[in-house]
This record gives sequence, structure tokens and C-alpha cells, in this order.
Amino acid sequence: MATHSNHTKFKIAIFGEVLADIFPDATILGGAPYNVARHLRAFQQHPVLISRVGDDQLKEALFAELTKLDIDQSGLQIDSVYPTGQVTVHLESGNHRFEIEPNQAYDHIHAGMARLTTLATQPDFAYFGTLAQRGIASRLALDAFLDGAQCPRFLDVNLRAPWYNKHMIRRSLLRTEIVKMNEEELKVVCNLFDSNQKNDRDCAYFLIKKFNLKLVLITCGATGAWAVSDRAEETYFKAPQINTRLVDTVGAGDAFAAICILGLLHNWSLQDILDRAGRFATAICTIRGTAPKESDFYLPYIQEWF
Repeated sequence: MATHSNHTKFKIAIFGEVLADIFPDATILGGAPYNVARHLRAFQQHPVLISRVGDDQLKEALFAELTKLDIDQSGLQIDSVYPTGQVTVHLESGNHRFEIEPNQAYDHIHAGMARLTTLATQPDFAYFGTLAQRGIASRLALDAFLDGAQCPRFLDVNLRAPWYNKHMIRRSLLRTEIVKMNEEELKVVCNLFDSNQKNDRDCAYFLIKKFNLKLVLITCGATGAWAVSDRAEETYFKAPQINTRLVDTVGAGDAFAAICILGLLHNWSLQDILDRAGRFATAICTIRGTAPKESDFYLPYIQEWF
């Protein structure tokens, strides 16, 4: 997908929600776009977050952390009316349930500012999701963002009821080349488009044909992941047994997405992309929250992959 050397620092424009995950015992900055950006920066890439936050204490904490992590802040907008996004995370038997607050700052991303950031960045790759499309202002901003991003696009499907519908999913799939979702989301999306496919594999090929996609990546929780391409290339990853205690699965999908983007930019084989993304996502499940506190966590992967 790219022809650069392994040591190139790619620019990745990342559009969507930045928010605080409220755990029973801690508040952790998150949101899929933020998590993806954080991982990509730790792998020595140049992510540019395009989002909107409130003029509040969470904003101060966010900017302090972005400065500490050396993440580009030029695409972040400040809203004087709406608060920084919040999500309450309920941990239930090793899984998690999200309680997402309505009408947050990321629902009001400014289209003109988003487009200007994208044009100034001239990204090598673009990432966007589904949650930040629930507000009309941010839907218009996404259109402006994608108009300015003349590069490969990665859609990260995160279906959070009631914040999605068939029209949103259709618009998203028509605007991307690569899509990642979990196996439950694959079934939901296919059912939205009246697909009568016999199995998940046929479902994925149905989406490739209907929306002219190049690659569909499917995560399957503890069992692993698989992918199919428009060239009928099929790849599978079986998750390894975790020798350490599972802490939580929050952020595992975002970690998987980040490594997939890294691999696509560096021209890894599809099997390597899936294996490495799966292993890294599994490792994230052994820590609390969506990303490690120490950069040393990334060093073994950097040394092995580059």
C-alpha cells in the first residue's frame, strides 16, 4: 500500500471522538481515535488527531498527556459550550459495557477547521470510525476531512447502540477501502443490507463486492482474528494463550487497528499484519486501560518488527 522504507515516519490523520473512560476506580483518557493515535506515536509514526473537546478539566488533562506523549495537537478544537466526551465503563466478568453520554464536544467538530487540518497535514493514511458520526456537525466535518484526505482510508466500525443506523454505515463503507470490525458487528452490518450469506466469510466478501472494498479485517475476541481481501486472499490468526492474568479487554480492538495501519503503511504481508496485530491486542488485555503507561512496553515489538 506504500513504498516507503521501514524507518519512514508516516503522517496519519485520525478523525473522531476523544473522551474520558470512567472506570469504577479510575478515569482514563480514551476513545478509539485517541487510542489508535497513541499506539501509532509510540511506534514512531506521526498521527494527527482531528477532534473537539470541551473547555474543562478533562481538556487540561488531555493536552498535558498529549504533550507528554509528543502527539500532534494541531487538529484538536476547543468547544466553549459542550463538554469533553465521557463514557462510563462497566466491567462484567472480564468483558465491558459502555454507557456513552450524549451531546458531547466531539459531536460538534467544525467542518472547515477539520478540512484545513487535513489539507495542512497531507496525510499518508486516514482513519475514521462510526461513533463520532452521531452528530450532524461532525458528520459534515467527516465529509470535509475525507475530501481533503487523498490517501488510503481505514474505517474502524464501533457499533454502540443507539448511535448508529443503516444510512451511517452505508456512507462510511462507501468512503473507505479498508474496514475493521468484530464478528458481531459483521453480522449486524450484513443484516442491515439484507445479506443472506451462509457464513461470516461470505458476509465479508459480500461487503467487499457491494462497497468496492480492498480489505476486511474481523476480530473474534479471545479466539483470534481473520481477514479477506478483494483478491480472495484469506488469512487467519489464532490468539495465543495468555500466561498472565487477563485484566480487561478495553482498547484491544483499537490496538489491533493501530498495528493493522502500521503494517499496511510498511507493506507487511497480510499474514504478518494479522499475527502482529493479534499478538499486540492480546498483550493490551493484560494491562488496565487502553494503553501502557510506560513506553518500554513497545520496545520488544519495535525491535522485532523493524
